[in-house]
Amino acid sequence: MAVMEVFNYLYERTAETLRPRATGSSKEVGETVVKTIKMLVQRFAVALAWLSSLSQAATFEQQCAQFSSQLQLDNATVWFSEFVAAGTNLTLSQNNVTCARPSQVVEVDLCRVALYVATSNRSGISMEAWLPKNWTGRFLSTGNGGISGCIQYEDLAYTTSLGFSTVGANNGHNGTGGHAFLDNPDVVTDFGWRSIHTNVVVGKQISQAFYGKPHTKSYYLGCSTGGRQGMKSAQAFPDDFDGIVAGSPAIRFNGLDSWSGNFYPTIRDAGPEGFPPNTTWAAIDAAILAQCGTGAVGDAPDGFLENPDLCHFRPEALVCPTLSANVSSCISGAQADTIRAIFSPLYGVNGSLVYPQMQVGPGILEAIYAIYGKAQFPYTADWFRYAVYNDPNYDIDHLTPKDWAYAERLNAGETNTFDGDLSPFQSKGGKLLTYHGQADPIISSANSPTYYDLVSRTMDLPSTALDDFYRFFRVSGMGHCSGGPGATFIGNVGAAVASLDPDQNVLMAMVRWVEQGTAPDTILGTKFVNDTASLGVDFQRAHCRYPFRNVYVGGGGENATTDAWKDPANWVCQ
Repeated sequence: MAVMEVFNYLYERTAETLRPRATGSSKEVGETVVKTIKMLVQRFAVALAWLSSLSQAATFEQQCAQFSSQLQLDNATVWFSEFVAAGTNLTLSQNNVTCARPSQVVEVDLCRVALYVATSNRSGISMEAWLPKNWTGRFLSTGNGGISGCIQYEDLAYTTSLGFSTVGANNGHNGTGGHAFLDNPDVVTDFGWRSIHTNVVVGKQISQAFYGKPHTKSYYLGCSTGGRQGMKSAQAFPDDFDGIVAGSPAIRFNGLDSWSGNFYPTIRDAGPEGFPPNTTWAAIDAAILAQCGTGAVGDAPDGFLENPDLCHFRPEALVCPTLSANVSSCISGAQADTIRAIFSPLYGVNGSLVYPQMQVGPGILEAIYAIYGKAQFPYTADWFRYAVYNDPNYDIDHLTPKDWAYAERLNAGETNTFDGDLSPFQSKGGKLLTYHGQADPIISSANSPTYYDLVSRTMDLPSTALDDFYRFFRVSGMGHCSGGPGATFIGNVGAAVASLDPDQNVLMAMVRWVEQGTAPDTILGTKFVNDTASLGVDFQRAHCRYPFRNVYVGGGGENATTDAWKDPANWVCQ
């Protein structure tokens, strides 16, 4: 409907209102005219607002459709820009099948921009910028996982739903494998740091060009390799972000790959007689809880360990004279020896530490066998074959301490990401929030406090000073980046949102810290019944910032119940 049509409609309705009053007194007519004028103004204001909303919607869609032809970027080829309406289940037909992301539901109206950016004469990144209509002025970059080249569309959908203009890239190659690294160190460099940095630089240009003004604050959200990318940004590119949320970071990367690759030969060489069979796993888990839980180190009877770093598990307690006595509750001395090897740090040449120990906990042994027990860990295999040795036939089933040391020295793509000096990031005013699940079977949760302590020593800062810009949270009962028996809904991904309250959401906690100066002391995690929000809350727990640890103090009084551990008020940070 055109503006003149709206005006004519309002004029006719007003005339109809005035006609019955035309024969009345001058006073009555005057009063009616005044009332009618007020009514006309109100109706016209409503009409203009309605027309404005239609115009804005049309303008946003039109702007998006035309944007790709107007966007000018160095070394870039813009493939397309398209409007995506809220509620669309976006088909990702161009996505590599190994990425296992065939589609993504989009929660808000946005403009989707896809492009390729050359990073050298033989490498480049594919990236996307999602520009929401309800932009808050905030910019955010997402990360990746493993050694993959998969854009994490679920993170783009989550953060754009909160009003961030968001970017994601393919890490310089497509798919979950590392074959593209072979004989191309430029692709390895993209993986190590250049993809995430280029993605941010170009993404900010795209955001400013589309909205006509620069962002107000810049954020990062990622886990695993995404966590490492966030830490790399803090260490090497302090101006990229105002706030970084990095989960389960794959830092000390080459040591991590060596450590991951050591489980398979350990289990293989132990053989069926040396590795505890699955019939004993329940007894081993029970022994772990008996020795390290239910109050032994400040834990509650919740079935998982709050502080696995305090647990010094003694598997010999399960050794019995003969396995024939009770094969479901006994292990052999050789099996106890294998358990000790699995839960020990990895040392290399001259006794140097390669990587810290796998944390002890119920279910961890089962997860280790499932992930590492049947074949060499694929990320380790691809990294050593294609990035370290450039040899597709290299024997990755028999890596030695010399291999581990060589990978560390080579540091292909500058991937180690273990620099303890965060002074430039601190001076710039940046904020860093990291978290790590204490039941993570892929990246040991023992590595994150090791790095935190390295920063403390390197910068000569105690925790009270580090708190100004760097806070690390240990999330009990969380697996790798999500899931597990603990209170793991902390808003780090869209599927793990219990609330947008900054006290319960790591991303919004970072926003509040950057924009209001209020740093999080704890992150309140939630566990839903069967991990389903519609079934209600099972329990919550306020996860402490390091070096504080959560201690169960119990619920007292005549109204105390066996479920007192579910109340976060019965826990304290010490």
